[in-house]
Amino acid sequence: MKDIKELLEVFEIKPNNISLYEEAFTHPSFNADAKTKHCDYERLEFLGDSVLDFFVAELAFKAHPELNQGNLTKLRASLVSRNGLSNYARKYEFHEYIRVGNSFNLELIKADAILENVFESFIGAIYLDQGLRAVKEIIIKVFYRDIQKYDEEDTIDYKSRLQEAIQSEHRESVTYEVIKETGPSHDKHFVIKVVFDGITLGIGEGSSKKRAEQMAAKEALSKKADK
Repeated sequence: MKDIKELLEVFEIKPNNISLYEEAFTHPSFNADAKTKHCDYERLEFLGDSVLDFFVAELAFKAHPELNQGNLTKLRASLVSRNGLSNYARKYEFHEYIRVGNSFNLELIKADAILENVFESFIGAIYLDQGLRAVKEIIIKVFYRDIQKYDEEDTIDYKSRLQEAIQSEHRESVTYEVIKETGPSHDKHFVIKVVFDGITLGIGEGSSKKRAEQMAAKEALSKKADK
C-alpha cells in the first residue's frame, strides 16, 4: 500500500488534517483489525456524493447551454455513476492507497463499488480539509475535459445492442481484445477490437477500455446495418 501523501501531491493538496484522507481511503473491514468504529470512508462518502453532484451539475450547466434538463441529467449521471467514478479512481490509482482488513480478499482494482465509494469519500475529505473553492478546483481538474466533450451518444450502450444482435442469430458471445495500450497511468489510450468466431467485427479507441469497447461495438453495429 502506498503512502496517501503521494496521492495528495498528485492533486497538489497540502493537508491540514491528514487523518481525513487516511479515513477516506480506509475500507470498513479495517475496523475489525484496528478495533475501531466508523473510522472508514462511509461517512465521508455520504458527504462527497452531495458535493460531487452539485459541482458536476454546475459545470455541466455552464458548459452546455444547448442541453435541456433531461440531457444535463444524463451527462451528470454518466460521470458520477459507479462506472464513471470507479474509472476515475483507477486513472489515479486509488486502489494503491486503500487500507483493508485481513479478512478482505477482493482485488481492489476490479472492485468498482469500493473505488466509487473511495472517490466520493476523497472529495468529502478535500471539502472538509481544504474548503469549497479547493474542492471545486479538484473537481474541475478531474471532470471538466469529459464534461466539455460530452456527446449524448456516449450514453448509448452499444455493447449491449451488439450482444443482443449477435445472440438473436447465434448462441455465442462476442469478445473484446486490447490491440494497443499507450500513455501513462493517468492518461491512457486504448485500441480494442470486438471479435466473433475469429472475425474482427469492429475496432474502437478511447481513454478507457470501456470507451474503446463501446466504440468498437458501435463500428460493428454500423457495419452490420450496412449489409
